[in-house]
Amino acid sequence: MSQAAPETAQPIAFKAEIRQLLDILIHSLYSERDIFLRELISNASDALNRLRFEMLTNREVHDPEAELAIHITADKDNKTITISDTGIGMTAEELETNLGTIAQSGAREFIKAAQENTANLSDIIGQFGVGFYSAFMVAQSITVTSRSYRPEAQAARWYSEGDETFTVTPADKPERGTTIEIKLKDDAAEFADEWRLREIIRKHSDYVAFPIYLGEDKEQINRQTALWRQPVRAVKDEEYDEFFKHLTLDPQPPLARAHIVTDAPIQLYALLYIPASNERGILSLRKEDGLKLYSRNVLIQEYNKDLLPEYFRFVQGVVDSEDIPLNVSREMVQASPVMSRIKSILTGRVHNMIRSLAEDKDNPEKYVRFWENFGVFVKEGIATDMGGREKLYPYLRFRTTRFPDQWSSLNDYLGRMKPGQKKIYYILGDDQRSLVRSPHLDYFRTHGYEVILFDETIDSFMLLGLQKYEGFELQNVAAPDLELPQPDGDKAEKEADAMPDEQFAALVARFKKQLGERVTDVRPTDRLHGSIARLVDPEGTLGQEMQRVYKLMEKDYQTPAKVLELNPKHPTLAALGALDEDDPLSAAVIEQIYDSALLIEGLHPDPAGMIPRIEQLMAAALER
Repeated sequence: MSQAAPETAQPIAFKAEIRQLLDILIHSLYSERDIFLRELISNASDALNRLRFEMLTNREVHDPEAELAIHITADKDNKTITISDTGIGMTAEELETNLGTIAQSGAREFIKAAQENTANLSDIIGQFGVGFYSAFMVAQSITVTSRSYRPEAQAARWYSEGDETFTVTPADKPERGTTIEIKLKDDAAEFADEWRLREIIRKHSDYVAFPIYLGEDKEQINRQTALWRQPVRAVKDEEYDEFFKHLTLDPQPPLARAHIVTDAPIQLYALLYIPASNERGILSLRKEDGLKLYSRNVLIQEYNKDLLPEYFRFVQGVVDSEDIPLNVSREMVQASPVMSRIKSILTGRVHNMIRSLAEDKDNPEKYVRFWENFGVFVKEGIATDMGGREKLYPYLRFRTTRFPDQWSSLNDYLGRMKPGQKKIYYILGDDQRSLVRSPHLDYFRTHGYEVILFDETIDSFMLLGLQKYEGFELQNVAAPDLELPQPDGDKAEKEADAMPDEQFAALVARFKKQLGERVTDVRPTDRLHGSIARLVDPEGTLGQEMQRVYKLMEKDYQTPAKVLELNPKHPTLAALGALDEDDPLSAAVIEQIYDSALLIEGLHPDPAGMIPRIEQLMAAALER
């Protein structure tokens, strides 16, 4: 193949976005230039997949007996690399469009990401469909010769030196497919060494589904055989982990895996992984949630989101079945009973993986890691999956007032319940440190009842789908209509005597006058032990869970005014009652009691606004 543009070729200008893209690639990715081969092999594999898909229904293709493969050769003396495939091929018009203008939108997005410095550029090249241009990081010039699969099509050649133009001319190529010849820059001569190419292929392309032959002796470099189609007993642990790294480029081994090989009721091969982290690394190959879906050895969906419940979208892997019906579109799969059965099988295996992690007494830290990374997805499933939520209940982990520094399950809680306890008690808030100081816990703390601490945003939604567990109702300790458990033989700590009714009634009147419409009522309560006050919902309003849901979903939702309940036995209130109503400290203390109650509930709109009053109270305390 000639590396000089024919004299008769008329230069065609790259689109502006392509020129800008080339400038970024050539000057910004010097240290990661080996990814160009990954991108070109990926493009070749895609062309082969497209051809194989076409041949499922059409045998009228050029050179139908040609092996579906990728060939790579290097000439160290001339500093060239040649990558050839026998895939779908391109016409002259397609060469001009695909390699000159098709990347307009992708190029714009890539350029935007590069300018905003929001991602590693080598990570996002393929995502935006501009991987071919990465070859210009190492190329002095590139020649692409291609012949389409269409029998009547003529071969054509595309040529560019990475400047502002390219040319497209007729060519002589009897075989179907595409050949890319790269004339390397002097500082990229290392890539003309076969050992270097072998290293890159095994790092990035080992499990490409088509054979990759290297050199004149056509040594197959990649393993090619789909790991998920091999017998389970034939695959070693290190091979599973290596494939996971190939699939995701995640350096951490997965927490769990499931290898599925079944013939009945449907033919199915699958390999599923639970990653060790919910964070995608900057070099991650998986850009979206979803499983790779194959049918009859053809990749038909890169990111299938329909084979698992949405809340299991953190699972990585591949699914392959010859029973999957194909639509006319390569990227769409028809809804069918087969797909439903596959989803049922895969979902069951994910449950098995999670259950095994949870029950592994030898490595309990694995489940802790799972929960801390993916617990939010389990809670999402409880909130959204009416039919499947009960299977998720045993996976729940949470902190409690008894064990605030360790994770407990619902079964753990049931095993620690007091004799005669009829409900599972919980408290809902935004921060564990605030929750453990909540006045709503006074009674339960005094009488030794354990309370679950729910402090994540999604907990409000989850609790709408978690009403009972093993016959025990879940009960919010902040509910105004809460029926307190009656301790059997427990003795509460001795408290001060309650204020006289007349004096307390006068104090309540002062609170109502001071707070006005900010509260719906002020009243005494016998549920506080040690705390001055608490806020509860008035009768007839939505429960705390629904209020938080509405607040999160509706931007303008206003939490309704609360009832302020006071502890008649608290010494601070007794001292406040002894103050003259006109004493400036009286109003300051009432405001601070109310603001503190708001703060502990996570409802205070301006905590910093309390600082002047707190300073006023400190000064008054020091003067006495």
